[in-house]
Amino acid sequence: MVVLLLTSAEDLDCTPGFQQKVFHINQPAQFIEDQAILNLTFSDCKGNNKLHYEVSSPYFKVNDDGSLVALKNITAVGKTLFVHARTPHAEDMAELVIVGGKDIQGSLQDIFKFARTSPVPRQKRSIVVSPILIPENQRQPFPRDVGKVVDSDRPEGSKFRLTGKGVDQEPKGIFRINENTGSVSVTQTLDREMIATYQLFVETTDVNGKTLEGPVPLEVIVIDQNDNRPIFREGPYVGHVMEGSPTGTTVMRMTAFDADDPATDNALLRYNIRQQTPDKPSPNMFYIDPEKGDIVTVVSPALLDRETLENPKYELIIEAQDMAGLDVGLTGTATATIMIDDKNDHSPKFTKKEFQATVEEGAVGVIVNLTVEDKDDPATGAWRAAYTIINGNPGQSFEIHTNPQTNEGMLSVVKPLDYEISAFHTLLIKVENEDPLVPDVSYGPSSTATVHITVLDVNEGPVFYPDPMTVTRQENISVGSVLLTVNATDPDSLQHQTIRYSVYKDPAGWLNINPINGTVDTMAVLDRESPFVHNSVYTALFLAIDSGNPPATGTGTLLITLEDVNDNAPFIYPTVAEVCDDAKNLSVVILGASDKDLHPNTDPFKFEIHKQAVPDKVWKVSKINNTHALVSLLQNLNKANYHLPIMVTDSGKPPMTNITDLRVQVCSCKNSKVDCNAAGALHLSMTSLLLVSLFTLACL
Repeated sequence: MVVLLLTSAEDLDCTPGFQQKVFHINQPAQFIEDQAILNLTFSDCKGNNKLHYEVSSPYFKVNDDGSLVALKNITAVGKTLFVHARTPHAEDMAELVIVGGKDIQGSLQDIFKFARTSPVPRQKRSIVVSPILIPENQRQPFPRDVGKVVDSDRPEGSKFRLTGKGVDQEPKGIFRINENTGSVSVTQTLDREMIATYQLFVETTDVNGKTLEGPVPLEVIVIDQNDNRPIFREGPYVGHVMEGSPTGTTVMRMTAFDADDPATDNALLRYNIRQQTPDKPSPNMFYIDPEKGDIVTVVSPALLDRETLENPKYELIIEAQDMAGLDVGLTGTATATIMIDDKNDHSPKFTKKEFQATVEEGAVGVIVNLTVEDKDDPATGAWRAAYTIINGNPGQSFEIHTNPQTNEGMLSVVKPLDYEISAFHTLLIKVENEDPLVPDVSYGPSSTATVHITVLDVNEGPVFYPDPMTVTRQENISVGSVLLTVNATDPDSLQHQTIRYSVYKDPAGWLNINPINGTVDTMAVLDRESPFVHNSVYTALFLAIDSGNPPATGTGTLLITLEDVNDNAPFIYPTVAEVCDDAKNLSVVILGASDKDLHPNTDPFKFEIHKQAVPDKVWKVSKINNTHALVSLLQNLNKANYHLPIMVTDSGKPPMTNITDLRVQVCSCKNSKVDCNAAGALHLSMTSLLLVSLFTLACL
């Protein structure tokens, strides 16, 4: 028969440990403080020196005489208690079953799998094993005995063998067994948070290592110690609550984690608020549910007013304590930041009912900043202002925008004002928030204001009408011809000022203006072909200057469209040609003609030889088209320079004629060499001249 004992015992007449392992206690109406519940008897068989007791519930303790008492009056403690006793020589566990108790924290019996009955029968032999209970965090010395396997029927020479994780499997070497005596020992400190239970196996073997009995399962349970503080792992913790929220409004939840056994009080957490900053208007603005960690408001909505608080941000030091909040429990803290959020419960109000502004006529830009007050949070739409002009702006001359930094209304002139039309303007302006007001707040009379605007008279320059001014005249009209009389008016009608005129820009110097009545006449001949004329239009600028102090000036533009007159004779090109003295082709040159005038005063042109100076039957001019003609010889000529007068006439009415000498060089052309030196000729080949002339003809 194999028996597992909780301590080693060299003297089998004394069994170390509790003399009774299981107690049954009827749940009373109340456990009375310091009143003995039962007496426990423990012996280490060596005098119980330095005997120490531990109870699984923080509400009980065991006195030195072994009496179990409550630390305070308690009505419910659960279904099971465990008492752990320890001396330097032995330790053991006793179970206290509360008959009728409620399972309020989880049964430790389920955790420890503590056997309340006699050993479990086996088919081959009757073997009794109970789990070994070892508190975590035990101190030196090691190894220390934690139990013993006893087999009274074990054959002589047989040995005990221990296997499993923690022995011959990783983590190896934590447990070992004396193969002769059966004593089980632990070699190091255990950590329940690393491994809570070890499943081992015990068997007996013969001298050859053959299994005689077993393996018998042996469970080692690591008893939790309160060695882990609660930790807040999910920070930072920031909550928001709207100002004026009802009492009991949930702001946020804070929960901590405890690595200890969740089925024991070692991980049973309770929450409380250690500190509130600031502590105004009440040191207890918030409450935390001790079990759930919910933070709620506890002050009236009137006190939760963001505009009256010194600081809309509160910082709470939240403490989590294990052991259900008892003083012996370990604690952990974290900071909760709670923001009192603004709601739009204050309407914006103008600082004044009336504002004054002045602006010069003709000017644009901001003329006045309208100031408002709003008690709401400047970082929200409950504070930001939106302005509207609700009266006095029919011409849309004014606009108003919000300055995002100051919340002021910037009133601007966007269309220049005219003093002569209206010297005063009155605007009615309202202000609202970007966000809507809460239902019980509305915009009042202070949310509207009047702006009185005075327009200052400015000496404005005279204005020409029309501008630009246009006239059409023939070029070459006689000097002194009147073109027009300009007209400029002074916008400052109330000042009754006089206007004088002058020429500002007259590029060709053709024009003159009467400074009193504005009559413009010519002081030179107008020429459409002048380089100052573009597309038959001549542009001049005039000034109108009033008699103000200082005087103001206006500028007017005159556009003169010049009609063409046939005042330019045509001209020919080229004026030099070459021909070989023995040329078979007697063509000399193709002539072109051009005229600065416009149609119908230009082509078609008429080309002729001025016969009075040239013998007949030597030269010939033939028309090619309206602008070109061919000059040719009727016979070969000797090497020399010849001057042929060409007369060209345009189609104007009356027509204009021009006579130009065409210089023809007759050259010696032998062996592909052209020699014009004897005739004093230019070194140009006849072929080149013909090509140039034909190219010009093609382009036209």
